[in-house]
Amino acid sequence: MSLTRRRILSATSAAAGALFGLPALAQQAAGAPIRIGSTLALTGPLSATALTHKLVGEIYVEQLNKRGGLLGRPVQWIVKDDQSKPELARTLYEQLITSDKVDLLMGPYATGAILSAMGVAQRYNKVLVHHTFGIPSMAKYDMQFPAWSLGPDPQKTVSNSLFDLMETAKKPPKTIAIVTSKFPSVHFMSLGGREVAKQRGLKEVLFLEWEFGNRDFGPIAARVKDANPDMVWIGDIGLEGNQLLEAMKKIDYTPPIHFHLYPAPGPMTHSPEGANALSVTIFEEQPPFTNSGTAAEFVKTFNERATAAGLPDTHVEVQAAASYSAWQILEAGVRGANSLDDKKIGEWLRKNKVDTIQGRLRFDGPGNYGDDLMKIKQVQGGTWKVIWPTSFASPGASLQVR
Repeated sequence: MSLTRRRILSATSAAAGALFGLPALAQQAAGAPIRIGSTLALTGPLSATALTHKLVGEIYVEQLNKRGGLLGRPVQWIVKDDQSKPELARTLYEQLITSDKVDLLMGPYATGAILSAMGVAQRYNKVLVHHTFGIPSMAKYDMQFPAWSLGPDPQKTVSNSLFDLMETAKKPPKTIAIVTSKFPSVHFMSLGGREVAKQRGLKEVLFLEWEFGNRDFGPIAARVKDANPDMVWIGDIGLEGNQLLEAMKKIDYTPPIHFHLYPAPGPMTHSPEGANALSVTIFEEQPPFTNSGTAAEFVKTFNERATAAGLPDTHVEVQAAASYSAWQILEAGVRGANSLDDKKIGEWLRKNKVDTIQGRLRFDGPGNYGDDLMKIKQVQGGTWKVIWPTSFASPGASLQVR
């Protein structure tokens, strides 16, 4: 385990207490704790992002307990490391339900693990709130509830938002290279982007896929350089985008426009090669997102805790916001149903809207997905800035092209 990862894990755990149930809570909540179980990719290729979700969960549970917990009882969060392996996540969720006998579930990080957890939740009739599931059509279970607000048809809606933005450029791209990981949600979105790009009249000069876990991006970088596209769609997750950009730098190539699906928080903004990178978001630390008191308080707390934990990015962005929203959904469901009964919680969530820091979410659409709330952001001046739609854009921010 790297020194940075050890610092993050030790600092975040110390910040929230050994079992996330602080001693002072006895004055505000009584009785046996409500146990919420989940896994996160604390090690493996997805850990750079999952550690953000871990910190968010710790913050939320601490805040929740300071408000008196749930149903008058303190809340305890039990987290297990799925090592970025969906098959291990499946086993661990089985353990959480059968051996640990948790009361409620919270989803893991990334689509593969969430799909595994969803299968277990369905087998035991448990509600599963999750924060980063990217293939709505695969969410067949009626008691799963997403905080990743892509809408039910994101391969079209998100892609169209991106290409709407491209049309505002002084010289809109005419050619595109699409290179993508085969990680399920990333691949799904990239194939959708490929079709929308063709419909919008862009000429595809390269389409290339790699296996998730690939570490050699040199050949891919060379193929992109040879294709010489106006725009590169990079279907990446975690550090894959950074690794590809570094490989491009080694051969003296910089893409004029590069879009990334799910880059790890921090590394993209901190890398010189990440300048002008585009991505999707549901929340950034700027108005109008931070206009609510809840969002502003969370941003302040996360900034402080992330700095203490040594996270590579101390800002609240799409990953942290999706995670916080998932906890808001779960809390709302329990309070709305006034029960820990999964069936009652699921029924309440399907019938009601939930206010979150990213906006009001509804679960009455296909796959319990509501509206597409995704925006487009870009790395400018070493930080993410929302640039599309313009009504959500950071002050003075607009599309920058090399």
